[in-house]
Amino acid sequence: MKTAIQKKTTAGKNSTTTKTAAKTPSQSKSAQSSSKAGIVKAKASAAEGLRELFIDSLKDIYWAEKALTKALPKMAKNATSENLIKAINDHLAVTQEQTARLEKVFSLIGEKAAAKKCDAMEGLIKEGESIMEETEKGPVRDAGIIAASQKIEHYEIATYGTLAAFATTLGEDDAVLLLEKTLAEEKEADTLLTEAAYNTINFDAAAEDE
Repeated sequence: MKTAIQKKTTAGKNSTTTKTAAKTPSQSKSAQSSSKAGIVKAKASAAEGLRELFIDSLKDIYWAEKALTKALPKMAKNATSENLIKAINDHLAVTQEQTARLEKVFSLIGEKAAAKKCDAMEGLIKEGESIMEETEKGPVRDAGIIAASQKIEHYEIATYGTLAAFATTLGEDDAVLLLEKTLAEEKEADTLLTEAAYNTINFDAAAEDE
C-alpha cells in the first residue's frame, strides 16, 4: 500500500512526463525550422529548365565580355612590359570578336542578344583595378595585372566550358561549335599570360625586392 508521500512523488513523476511529452511537438517544429535554415528562396523569375538557365548564362557572359572590352585598355595603359601590352591588346581584339560570336549564338537559339549584369566579372575587374592602385608602375604592377587577367581567363574558361556542355545537352550543335571556339581562345590567352609571367615579368618583379 502506497503512502501519501509515495503517491505524491508518483504523481509528480507523471506530471513531469506529461510536461516533457508536451514539449516534444515544439522541439520537433524547432528541428524542422533548423533543417530549413540556409535554403535560398528562388526569385519569381528563376529559371525552371536547362534552356532558361543556358539563356540566362549567355546573358551573363555577354555582359562580362562587354565590360572586359572597357577594362582591357586600362590594363594595357598601366602595363610596362611590351610583351604584356601586346598580349592584352591582342586579347582585346579577340574579346570583341567573342562578343560578336555570342550575338550569333543568341540568334542561333532564337533569342535576342541581351546583357545581364555579371557580378563575378564585375568583382574580378574591380580586383584588377585595386591591384593596379596598390602597386607602383613597373614589373610589380605588370605581375599584378597578369594575376588579375588570369583570374578573369579562368572564370571565362569555366563559363564557356559549361555553356558548351549545356548547348550539347540541348542539341544546339551550331552553338556548341561557336562556344568551343571561344573556349579554345580563352585557354590560349591563359597560356600566353603564363608564358609572359614566367619568361621575364615575375623575375623582374622579384628583383625589385632585392
